[in-house]
Amino acid sequence: MTPTTQPQQRLNIQNAHDYREDYANSVMVKGTLWDMQFLFGRIDQTSPETLEVRQFAAIYVSPQQAKAMLAILQQNVAEYERQFGTIAIAPVASPLIPGSQRAC
Repeated sequence: MTPTTQPQQRLNIQNAHDYREDYANSVMVKGTLWDMQFLFGRIDQTSPETLEVRQFAAIYVSPQQAKAMLAILQQNVAEYERQFGTIAIAPVASPLIPGSQRAC
């Protein structure tokens, strides 16, 4: 018995009527057994000693989707660094929000 191959499916991508693009320089991640939440925001330095994060979107994904995103991000960052050089990350103290959130 020979294995059957599935025909290649075509992927049609359409933007929802309320689709928008934005810029984030802050991403916080919260996780539970069932999902992960990515909170996107922009950091504003309101005084020399104070950073304010204004969150504008929260996206929930399954742990499986988060792992798939990790693989895609790793591939894309590796390709970016291959083309343009190593991405340096300054050693700054990342404020942790109480609870299970982690910020970057």
